[in-house]
Amino acid sequence: MKKLAIIFMAVCTLCGSFSCSDMLDVDSERQVFDPELNHKTDSLFYAVGILQAMQELADQYVFQGEMRGDLVKTNKEYTDTMLTQLATFTATPANRYDSIYRYYRVINNCNYYIAHRDTALYTGAMNMVKDEYIAVKAIRLWAYLQLVRNYREVPYFTEPLTKISEIVNFPASRTVTLATLATSDMVQDLEQDIQRYPSFATPNYGNLNVSVGTPGSKNTAKTVSSRLLMIPANVVLGDLYLESGDYDKAVSHYVNYFTKQAPAVATNFFSTYATSRRGNAMGISTTALPSNWSLNDNLNVSGTYDWSSIFTTVNSTNDIITYIPMAVNRTQGAITNVPKAFGYNYYATAAELAASEDGAYIDQIQVMPSDAYMALSDSTDYYYFVIGTGSNARKTVAQAKLGDQRMRSIVRMGEGEDSTKMWVRKYENGNIILYRTSTVLLHLAEALNRLDMPDAAFAILKDGLGQQLLGTNADYVTEATRQKLQTTYPLLAQVNLERFGATAYFGIHMHGAGMTRDFNGTDSIHTPYRLDTIVGMKMKELARNFPEITVGTTRQDTINAIEDLLCDEYALECAFEGTRYFDLMRMARHKNADRLYAVPNFGSLWLARKLAYKKPAVDLTVEDNWYLKY
Repeated sequence: MKKLAIIFMAVCTLCGSFSCSDMLDVDSERQVFDPELNHKTDSLFYAVGILQAMQELADQYVFQGEMRGDLVKTNKEYTDTMLTQLATFTATPANRYDSIYRYYRVINNCNYYIAHRDTALYTGAMNMVKDEYIAVKAIRLWAYLQLVRNYREVPYFTEPLTKISEIVNFPASRTVTLATLATSDMVQDLEQDIQRYPSFATPNYGNLNVSVGTPGSKNTAKTVSSRLLMIPANVVLGDLYLESGDYDKAVSHYVNYFTKQAPAVATNFFSTYATSRRGNAMGISTTALPSNWSLNDNLNVSGTYDWSSIFTTVNSTNDIITYIPMAVNRTQGAITNVPKAFGYNYYATAAELAASEDGAYIDQIQVMPSDAYMALSDSTDYYYFVIGTGSNARKTVAQAKLGDQRMRSIVRMGEGEDSTKMWVRKYENGNIILYRTSTVLLHLAEALNRLDMPDAAFAILKDGLGQQLLGTNADYVTEATRQKLQTTYPLLAQVNLERFGATAYFGIHMHGAGMTRDFNGTDSIHTPYRLDTIVGMKMKELARNFPEITVGTTRQDTINAIEDLLCDEYALECAFEGTRYFDLMRMARHKNADRLYAVPNFGSLWLARKLAYKKPAVDLTVEDNWYLKY
């Protein structure tokens, strides 16, 4: 209860005013000491207070999710002790990145808002606060989901705690786990809200503020897009049900998001994003390319954005769903340590920049990509058009071990004396990403796979979503799956097809691996990236890495292999964003529940082997050891 008692401090956020210099300042000069939240103008003021509380947990979110995963390694010379403790599973509650208070601060702010907000405010026939009310409930659920992921069982309350006596006397029996969270009154209440208001949208107040500072090597104005500060309710509900193993509800919520709540620019994602590198812009020496490589016409597609721009043009790309913007300097609000841990001094002064040969890049890298991540990226096949002329052009696709190009986009490799150094570039903009369209699509694929639709899951990797999956070229998609995607989970219902683009489209794997999709047209073009081939390779890999099990060719074996393919794709697409350890935990937990193989704790064994290189201080084949101490 000592940790829980500190929640009382959160009241200061609600009852005080915002600093005029804060990047989330809402131009309110008043102080509210007895807030009633019964005026339309109060709404934004308190919603932003919740978002400020999110800034306080941003670094913790990233480090808890990445340091315990398999995609990073520490540097004995420079890594902060607190990060090393997370990486080796020796963190205690004294670790500054292990603060349960930061999540409860968000929760208590949300509880206060929900308890006091007048939801009957209308302008004409329009309810003024329903969208915001639902969004605040979604943020509260997200915070609880992070708590049960990290601590397994935590205190549960939905009323605002504003007195020390309420906290000291809080019932020890009132707790929540992942399983009970999914059936809690809080979740049921949110479900009822989104059914009551099926046309609800993500709140959008425009740009809250523009903060000007000097991060990196140039003066930068950071525009904060309020729409991207909110967590869509259907997305977090989908994640909760995916975690708890209710795949039907998970898919239903993801479908609702894409077909009802997502902005058109987000759902048209497949037709606007090209790959991370095109043609001879891949950064690979032309002498290392296959002799039949078509340099001038690699993909024959033109995406609106290059994949790597996702992390530099946050407000204008189609991929970002939710992010936490961190201030450009201390005078502007909450700052972040994440960029510097990965080797980029986002807060470098003019003097530091002038004295450095590498600008904001520093030698004191605390966290670098792991050998496992680099090996996965380097071993990935790249698919390309074979050179041809006239009618023979672009008719054949070949493959080569050129690696996944997403790594080349986000990892800066050292040269010469610095050849062992690697800098991760995802945080050069000083923002913490919570959700991207790619993230949600991969979660959707994971849930579809568990619903006995591995072909639909593979389609998200290979071809993307859209009417192309209903054509003859997508011959790996069964008729049963097509029917479900048009009826039970109506992503491909006629009314929704236009939201995903009709002709130009990209699967997630195409972001870094080239021509994975098939083409329709006069000459149907098939690539070597085929369901049976790729699943067969993954099955052989599983059999090789786990001699304790017998990998067969049953439907369940296929589902398990697809899940491992998705695990690889999470690494290639979402590396270093704070999600990796939770992806591994979730998949391990589901593998344990499946009991597909004779080894009853196969999932735990699978997880432990992925993390063995970290030399963890605990036995990770025991599920109790996966969690932080509360």
